[in-house]
Amino acid sequence: MTGIKTTGEKKMMFFSGRAHPELAEEVAQQLGVGVVPTKAFDFANGEIYVRYQESARGADCFLIQSHTAPINKWIMEQLIMIDALKRASARSITVIVPFYGYARQDKKHRGREPISARLIADLMKTAGADRILTVDLHTDQIQGFFDGPVDHLFALPLLADYVGAKVDREKLTVVSPDAGRVRVADRWCDRLGAPLAIVHKRRDKDVANQVTVHEVVGEVKGRVCVLVDDMIDTGGTICAAADALFAHGAEDVIVTATHGVLSGPAADRLKNSQVSEFVFTNTLPTPGELAADLDKITVLSIAPTIASAVREVFEDGSVTSLFDEQ
Repeated sequence: MTGIKTTGEKKMMFFSGRAHPELAEEVAQQLGVGVVPTKAFDFANGEIYVRYQESARGADCFLIQSHTAPINKWIMEQLIMIDALKRASARSITVIVPFYGYARQDKKHRGREPISARLIADLMKTAGADRILTVDLHTDQIQGFFDGPVDHLFALPLLADYVGAKVDREKLTVVSPDAGRVRVADRWCDRLGAPLAIVHKRRDKDVANQVTVHEVVGEVKGRVCVLVDDMIDTGGTICAAADALFAHGAEDVIVTATHGVLSGPAADRLKNSQVSEFVFTNTLPTPGELAADLDKITVLSIAPTIASAVREVFEDGSVTSLFDEQ
């Protein structure tokens, strides 16, 4: 005999950064595991220190960190945690990124611009990630930026089923806030059996978050419109789109988005909007001032979807099968 055989079973370990511990605990509970105890703190100059309290040698490790504000800090912490797992002899490292930072910078619009979404993927690969699991990327092409498997999960079933259960589908119209979301909106139409409308908009290329809404394509008069988007940041785009729908005679407007970034003036814009309900998932923590004061926000948990995907990856199953009905 020239070697040693082992009969050990596969071992899953679940890790979390400090960005969104509530979601990590939910996912861990769905999986029936505990979050591995981790010592993490910031030095006086802002440097991050991480050390795991249990051995990760030979384990299939799943590390969750959502890129919320302050986004650069949490991305850096995630990279450090990946490096720590690699140096701890983990068997495999799957990085769970419910919200993928810098996803809007996925191509060059003009000369001398970076493609930052590609940079993030490169950094994760260099740190030691074997696989990325993420939810509703801003564009599908980002999957090709990472040199390894990328499991792209969708919040559409969760959001669409919630809206479909509370709205008269005979009066429902699915609305894309811009041309880039038409494909996603079309999937909503298929799932809910509703017609499609589009809000045509134009951005000021020299002013960030500046949007001018021009016209609505499709029948929205007297209809309950559900605006579907992947993220809401400052709220300017979606609130302007909602105003355009009301101006064209919409009876009511519901806004759904996977990622509630909700930065800057978002709180005031959502409070003052005519929209009856904003529906998000908890890929990002809802800012405290909105969670406490704004009753028109509904947050649905994406934890069961993430946990199901983690289980499929660990058991060498099919993540795609979770969304085959789409």
